[in-house]
Amino acid sequence: MMFERVLIAEDQESTSISVRKTIEDLNIEDPEYVFYCDDAFARIQKANKIGQPYDLLITDLSFEEDHYIQKIVDGAALIRAAKDEQPGLKVLVFSAEGNPAVIDALIKDLGINGYVRKARHDAKELRLAIEAIAKGNRYFPAQMKVPIKERNTYDFTNYDTTIIALLANGVKQKEIPEYLQDQDIKPSGLSSIEKRLNLIRDVLGFSTNEQLIAYCKDFKII
Repeated sequence: MMFERVLIAEDQESTSISVRKTIEDLNIEDPEYVFYCDDAFARIQKANKIGQPYDLLITDLSFEEDHYIQKIVDGAALIRAAKDEQPGLKVLVFSAEGNPAVIDALIKDLGINGYVRKARHDAKELRLAIEAIAKGNRYFPAQMKVPIKERNTYDFTNYDTTIIALLANGVKQKEIPEYLQDQDIKPSGLSSIEKRLNLIRDVLGFSTNEQLIAYCKDFKII
């Protein structure tokens, strides 16, 4: 069954036109459009309050700043707030962002249902994504999945999993040498630990230890 209540958060009118056409082609009546994240969240709150919640939120990630000061400044923050307000809300991200680590974080941390990258054939991808999500599936284009598979080929050593597990358990990076020394695990120097973590993050395409930890948990590495 196709969605009945759809909210689109997008601050670029040219992109909004592309989304509008896709929505019209799918015969979704009366979709609502907003240019600001605060407005989107306010509508979600109001819709829930009157018992007419949205079925689908389509949002960009980046919103340009202007003279209207916003509490919610980007799409990720909007998704987080929307999910807190309405946990069952379906979310489709439509963005120019192509960093696999960013997209992975949206999937793992925020539980988005689909992702379409703004590109030449994005209208077709949008339609496929909305149809898939309406059927209870998730939608992530095949070209976005390749980097994820490639990253999963990294061979973690026992040393790697030990230091990552310590981080996951709340041990600060500067405290890890003491733990390793107690277990007679070498190298235990802070410099060696930092270099190892930097290497792993670089190979996997992550910028933070938090992303690395989430990845290792999802793939049952730790």
